[in-house]
Amino acid sequence: MKAYNDDRPAPRGEMMLQVIPLPSDTNANGDVFAGWLVKQMDIAAATMAGRISQGRNATVAMDRMEFLSPLRVGSQVGCYCELVDIGRSSMKIQVEVWTLDRNSKTPRKVTEGLFVYVAIDEHGRIREVPEQNH
Repeated sequence: MKAYNDDRPAPRGEMMLQVIPLPSDTNANGDVFAGWLVKQMDIAAATMAGRISQGRNATVAMDRMEFLSPLRVGSQVGCYCELVDIGRSSMKIQVEVWTLDRNSKTPRKVTEGLFVYVAIDEHGRIREVPEQNH
């Protein structure tokens, strides 16, 4: 038996950031810059990495980014993060971006990407990620 929402896609992970793009975040055509969206994704994933590493971290890679549909000015944008893998000093975090347009009741997925962070100390040197208690 299927649950009521089994056929509806939904965000995976924990919402780490919610923001609304403004007209100043667009290019000359009125479309939201991809770079603006990547910045929001990096902020969201870095927030999760900071919680996991219990301190400073640095972005070392972004992988497999796909832009699935346009992002509209004034939409609610949610960045959802999920820890995919954790190493001695690194963390891989999958980020999904979902938007709820102003005149819609149905959220839609805009993009996703894999972000990799490394834990660093106050001097910028790589350090171990503390053991995680699940």
